[in-house]
Amino acid sequence: MTPTATAARRVAAAVALASGVVLLAACGSKAPPSGGSVTKTITKTAPASTSSSATSPSPSVSSSPAVPACATSELAVRLGQGNGAAGSTIVPLVFRNTTSSACTLYGYPGVSFVTGPGGSQIGTSAGEDNATPRQLVTLAAGSAAHALLQVAVAQNYPPSRCHLVRAHWLRIFPPGQTAPLYIKFNSATCTAKSIRVLAVQTMAPGSGASS
Repeated sequence: MTPTATAARRVAAAVALASGVVLLAACGSKAPPSGGSVTKTITKTAPASTSSSATSPSPSVSSSPAVPACATSELAVRLGQGNGAAGSTIVPLVFRNTTSSACTLYGYPGVSFVTGPGGSQIGTSAGEDNATPRQLVTLAAGSAAHALLQVAVAQNYPPSRCHLVRAHWLRIFPPGQTAPLYIKFNSATCTAKSIRVLAVQTMAPGSGASS
C-alpha cells in the first residue's frame, strides 16, 4: 500500500471515529421535560354541625286567668236617685253582680225606651256620652258599678218633630252583651228617629254619687 493510500485510510478512520462520538453524545443527552401547569386541589372540610341533643326548655310563664266579662244573667239592674239638670234628668243605672265570682264591665251599656219587656223600641237608642274615658270595672261578688243616663225633656222639642209619647220601660244591654235587662222607667219621649232623647256614659265603679 502506498503512503498516500495509508494516509487516506487513517483520515477516513478518524472521521468515522469522530462521527461515532457525536452520535453517542446525541443519544445520551435527554431534553428537559416541558413545563406543564400544576393544578392544586384544595379540599374544604365543612365544620361538623354542633346541634345540641338537649334543648333548653322555654321558661313557663304563669299568669292568673283574666276575669271574665259579666254576662247578663249574672247581673241585676236598678235606678239610682236622679238629679235634674238644664233641660234633662240624670239618673244612675246601677248594675250589681249577683254571683259568687268576680266579673268585669267595660264600655257603654245599650239603652232605649221600649213598649215593655220583649216589646218594640220607642224612638232612638241612647247616644254615647264620652264625658269620661272608658275603664275596666271589676265587680266582686255582690258589688256594683254604674253608668249615668241622661234623659232630655222631650217636651222641649217641637211637637211636629218629636211626636211625643209616654214610655214606661227601659231596655238595657250590659256592655258587650246581646241579652237585655228591663227596668220600669216612666218618662215622656220622642218617637222621631231624628231626635235623641237619651245619652249614657261609660261604666264606672260604685253605685254613683246619686244612688
